[in-house]
Amino acid sequence: MSSCNDLANIRVGLLAYGAIGHEHNLAVQGTPGLKLAAVCDVNPERIAAARELAPTIEAFSDATAMLDSGLIDLVVISTPPNSHHIWAKEALSRNVHVVLEKPMALTARECDELMEIAARKNLLLVVYQNRRYDPDFVTMARLIADGAIGDVFQYDSFVGGYSEPCSHWHSNAEVSGGAIFDWGSHFIDQILTVIPDQVAHVSGQNYKRVWTNVTNADHAQMTITFASGAQATFVNSYLAAARKPKFYVLGTKGAIVGDWNSAAEPAVADLPAILTLYTGDGVQSVVALDTVVPFSLHRSIVDFLVNKTPMSVQALQSRNVVAIMEAAEQSALCNARPVVPNIAIL
Repeated sequence: MSSCNDLANIRVGLLAYGAIGHEHNLAVQGTPGLKLAAVCDVNPERIAAARELAPTIEAFSDATAMLDSGLIDLVVISTPPNSHHIWAKEALSRNVHVVLEKPMALTARECDELMEIAARKNLLLVVYQNRRYDPDFVTMARLIADGAIGDVFQYDSFVGGYSEPCSHWHSNAEVSGGAIFDWGSHFIDQILTVIPDQVAHVSGQNYKRVWTNVTNADHAQMTITFASGAQATFVNSYLAAARKPKFYVLGTKGAIVGDWNSAAEPAVADLPAILTLYTGDGVQSVVALDTVVPFSLHRSIVDFLVNKTPMSVQALQSRNVVAIMEAAEQSALCNARPVVPNIAIL
């Protein structure tokens, strides 16, 4: 592996090249200090798509061959979630830095093993928590940090609608971890960022009522209760004929509501929410979204590897997201009985 002290010398390999792989390709091209060196995918058409942005890449159809090639310093793993653990372990064992897609793994135990290897080898292990940099969430988090709504005691988040789930791996519970894991990896990370409090217990519930062609729940919901008494909920639904807001956050001095932007129907998750700030005296105002620097997480990877600048996204945070989702799934098996998650101290 080459030295990362040379800003132009962090050679990146992409393991699997779908829509997310293309997103990482764009980010690598737009981030000084990163260079796309290799792409691995079994589909030649995806390799061709990667070469449209990076014509000089080395192409692989075998992941082990790419990891053994000596051509990369860092690998971005965008394979399905049930393979995250094994491929991250294979990369770390070869002294390759690892960026994982969400979720980090399907169990906290697997996450712990990866973190132990990365720490022992002094390697980067980080999860691509890209939704932490969404303009709507960045703006809402800033308002909360600035005290615009006082102390947050209720935080509700929602994604979904009424539609048949896709037949891809996202809807296969054995591969994805289930409906809570699929979107929860994003939304629970956001919740823990806004409410940095100790988690007391978690409850979850899965409903299977309509869509028998897939194994993910048709409607999944969970509640996180914090030691302070604050609560947060997350719902991922394919049975919501009437959508809840993306965000509904109550504080002691006001509230923030993030309404889905109907201009993106039916893919409303593709556009930021429309944020409205409500104050305790009844005044409401639509909030202009903050400008977010493109490819912020990729830039922070370079800063960490070159300058040892601490990253705001930490592996332990993503590990705790997995622990909370695990607890929610355990709770769902017992009709939403509260479960204390296996949280590691930050």
